Formats: sequence, structure tokens, C-alpha cells
Amino acid sequence: MNKSLMLPSGILAEEADYKDQIIDEYNNNPFIQALPIIRDKEEIVTILSQNLKILKKELELDEYVRIHMLQRIYKGVFQVLPIHIKVFNMIDTLIRQAYIDRNPFNPEYIRHINKLGNKLINKDFSMSVNSNFVTTASCGLLCGFSGMGKTRIVNKILENTPQVICHNSYNNTDFNTIQVTWIKLEAPHNSSLKALTLQFFMKIDELIGSRNMERYAVKNLSVDAMLPIMGQLANNINLGLLVIDELQHLNKNTSQIMNYFVALMNTFAVPIFLIGTPACYDMLTGELRIARRVTGSGEIIWNNMQNNKEFRIFMNGIWKNQYVINKAKLDEDMVNLFYEKTQGISDLVVKLFVNTQKVAIERNIETITKDLVEKVWDKEFKLLKPMINSISSNNKAKMFKYEDIRLLESSSIAKKNEVVQQNLSEEKVTIKELIQQKNKRKIKISELGEDDIRKIVMEGIKNGKNNYDSLLNSGVIVSVDNILGAI
Repeated sequence: MNKSLMLPSGILAEEADYKDQIIDEYNNNPFIQALPIIRDKEEIVTILSQNLKILKKELELDEYVRIHMLQRIYKGVFQVLPIHIKVFNMIDTLIRQAYIDRNPFNPEYIRHINKLGNKLINKDFSMSVNSNFVTTASCGLLCGFSGMGKTRIVNKILENTPQVICHNSYNNTDFNTIQVTWIKLEAPHNSSLKALTLQFFMKIDELIGSRNMERYAVKNLSVDAMLPIMGQLANNINLGLLVIDELQHLNKNTSQIMNYFVALMNTFAVPIFLIGTPACYDMLTGELRIARRVTGSGEIIWNNMQNNKEFRIFMNGIWKNQYVINKAKLDEDMVNLFYEKTQGISDLVVKLFVNTQKVAIERNIETITKDLVEKVWDKEFKLLKPMINSISSNNKAKMFKYEDIRLLESSSIAKKNEVVQQNLSEEKVTIKELIQQKNKRKIKISELGEDDIRKIVMEGIKNGKNNYDSLLNSGVIVSVDNILGAI
């Protein structure tokens, strides 16, 4: 076990313990060798898994006590799924890869950060540096349905990564520095990049006891001036990864936001991990620069679970945690019922499970039944029914009304960006012109994709429908009445 040190801020830091790494380029670099060795799948599952141990004597307690104990399920249970392992590996890879060329014994890197520091000393806030340094920093994205546990899994992974590491000597050479492997920020609701930067300063102050907020917050600096300061501070603490949660809040001034991220990666070699709902996806597809970065490390699209093996693993994981006296068995009908009500959104599954037990204890039923699940859902989850119905209907137009549950395809953002750019550059044609083109070129309906508007319109004409009804029935558009009804 690594030795812990107390920093002036009161934070416990680990003393660097250098380990031989499996991959050659991860050796001869103190920042990477101080990290835990790469973990295999079984180790990751062991690290992330979290289960309750419900004692027999606890089930004998009065109902009002067991109702309180039900709350343990929310924080005390974590069922590992394949997607969690993917997120773990992405974060671990981002941190290690970014440190490859940020080796403190790399002359090119030392010259690069010295030039950046000198520019700040001379109050030159431009970020153009004539340097041969090439960054290995990249960007990762975790984007998907609200309620699937994106923030929770990232927090669990970061908690199992030593955040602050103190170095004293390396290979018999004095090496007195501090390494912060990660910092996690939450995007401000007002889309303010300045607020995001000040939050970064505050996090550093909390970790190492510095006074950056006091130094920079009172100066009323612009974002353009604060960004290079932020980048230089990231280099000073040897930051391994910047995590930004709730990315969808930064939905204003998209171009400026993307410039901000790209500058952190290109100039200061800071890797970024972005977390957001589908509402943030359009921000990324519109910027090829950030799209290329995301493509380099991958994007993880996290839609709702399907009613398959993964959902059954999840159900089995939580079903063990029953505080009712008569534990119910999990059969196929119960699994299907829970899926029908929640559509595989993990947060809703857990809440329905907990609330059903709560009612069972309160009414002295003391078991989970299908009839009780139905009643609890109908009474206590009324606000969610329109959203769940839109998911179960698989109607893209209905789901589009709720930005945090919009289905995303698991394909590259960069590829999507290229398609968008290509479509914008092509000549726009009306539906009538498409039909005319079809007649001239003799395009067969069978050659078109299922979601191709031309196919939808052609089949509608064939069946005597007008264009509006064809598009409405297919879910491509929504009626005005439905939109007004949702407001």
C-alpha cells in the first residue's frame, strides 16, 4: 500500500511508488509509473462492484426502521455492466496517453512549458508558441440518456484513481513535484466559460492549498486571458485529465467553447473527458476539430438498456436487496414488467424497486408482487409516463421533445460531422423534386434506406397518402397539436 501524506490543504496525497508498466512507452516516465498498473476486466469488476449485506436481524426490525434502511440501496448497490468497463478503460487510457509526451525529463516538453510561462510573465496571453512539442492529449465522450448513471460511474472510477501524488526523487534524481491525476468540473447552467475557469482555480486551491481564486478572481480578467493561466496551472500541477460533467449546459457560444477545449488540448496538452446528455451531441457534431479529437479516443453512447441479457444482469444485481420479510423471486414476467415500466433506464428501475418495497412494508404486504408494481408505478410515477411512452413507441419525433432521452446512434461523431457538412454543401431539393428525380433516374424504393424521406414519401403516394400524412405516421414530424399539448 502506498504511503499517504497530509498536504497543507488537509487533503491526503499518495507518495509516488514507481511500478514497471507492461507497455514500453509507459516506462521511464514518473507520471505514468506512479499510477496503478493497468487492470484487467476481473480487477475492474472487483473495484467497481458494490453490494449490501442485509442481515437477518435487520429484517426483524419495525417497518418504520426498514423504510429508512431502503435508502441504502441508492448508494450501497452498484451492479457492474459491460459499458462500465468501457468507461473505466477510456478514462485510464486518456490519462496515461496524455503523459507520454509530457514526460518531465523530455527536453522538448520542458522548452514548451517554459515558453508558455515566459509569455504569461510578459502578459502575453496569446497561445501561439513556436515549439516542436507534439501533444498526445485527446478527448473522450460519454453521452447518453439521463438516468443511466453516467456521473456515478465516472465518480466511482475517479475515486479509485489516486488524485494527488507527491514525487521526491526518480531514478536517483531529485524530482520534487506534485501530480494531480484528475480534476472534475461541472458545466455552469449559464454556459459561462469564465465561471468554469474560476471553478478550476477553486478546485486546485482545495487540493493543494494554493490561492489562485484570490489572485485571479478579483482581477476581472477576460476568458481569453484566463485560459492560458488555466493551462499553465494545469502544467504546474501536472494534470492528467480534466473531466467536464453536464456538458449540455454549455449550449451557448458553441464556437467559443470548442476553441476553449481545443486550446487546452493542443497548447497545454490537457486531455478532456466530456459527459453529457444527447442535448450536447449537436454541439460536437458541428465542430470538426473537437470531433476529430473525440474520434481519436472514442465516444461511448449510452442509450437505455434493451430487454436482453444486460437488463437481466442488472435486475439480478438489485433484486438481492430486499428489506421485505417475504423475499420475492425474480421471474421472467417480473423482469418484463419492470422493463415495460422503465424502458431500461437504470435510475427508474432502482426507484421503482425501492418504492414498491416501501409500499409493501407500509401496507404490511411484505412482498413484491406484479400487481403492487403496477399500482406503485401508476400512482407515484405519473410525471414520467409521457417520456416512457415516447421511448416504448420508438417514435423519434416524440422522443425529440425530451432532449435528455433522445436516441443516439453508436457511430463516430466525426463521421456524422462529415455527413452533415456534405449535406449542407449539396443542393437542397424539395420533396416534389425528389419524386421527379425518382421518375427520371428510375430509383427503386427497395434501394433506399428505411429512414430515407424519399422512401417514406414514395410508399405513401403508392398507398394514396399525401406527403404530410406519410411523414407524420412515420414519426419524422410531429403534429402541431402534439407540440402545443406538450407546452
